[in-house]
Amino acid sequence: MGAEDRIERARQACDRAVFVGDMATLDTAARELDAVEADLAVARGRIMQARSRERRTENPAELASFERAADLYRGLGDVRGEGEALFWVGTYHQMSLRDDDTAVPVLQRSYELAAQVGDKLTMSYALRHLGYADHTAGRLAAARERLEESTRLRREIGLLPGVAANLVGLAYVAAAQGRRDDGLALIEEAGSIAEASGAEAIRRQVEEARVHLGTAQT
Repeated sequence: MGAEDRIERARQACDRAVFVGDMATLDTAARELDAVEADLAVARGRIMQARSRERRTENPAELASFERAADLYRGLGDVRGEGEALFWVGTYHQMSLRDDDTAVPVLQRSYELAAQVGDKLTMSYALRHLGYADHTAGRLAAARERLEESTRLRREIGLLPGVAANLVGLAYVAAAQGRRDDGLALIEEAGSIAEASGAEAIRRQVEEARVHLGTAQT
């Protein structure tokens, strides 16, 4: 059921309460509006997140939006929604505040909830960012394992730009582990996928990784 349908049902429930005295459907209508609000909070928070990433700024309203969504989804018993919202909460702490100590438990909880309902997209995102935290902390084997599992999930659901992004991350891990040839192969595959899928932002990451590995193309 879409947002417009939920809002219309709420209007009808209010009319019945006022004109007929039927109060029975008000609780259901309120819950449906909570679902609409939660979906809207995630969507609005993601817009703010995309803008903040581009401008390299921090926006506390973004965190508040995702936290509100997580609370609403939790109250509704919507495990998938809560897992997704918690992913964005964790991402804000990790990427905007540079606070992995706070981010990692939230991302782990996001992954657990997503796994409960088979939400492979959110699982892949949570694993990617947990892998990023492992890489930052020098836990290279754990970083590789999580990024490889995230990549497997992304291939499974056809998220090719996400696959390319993960391959770039895996190339950096390979370089840090002294596996330069593996890193080069990963970069080439990432570049091919990014180009084929029109992922220009990821293609730029590929070029940066080539410079890092000392294989810049001239």
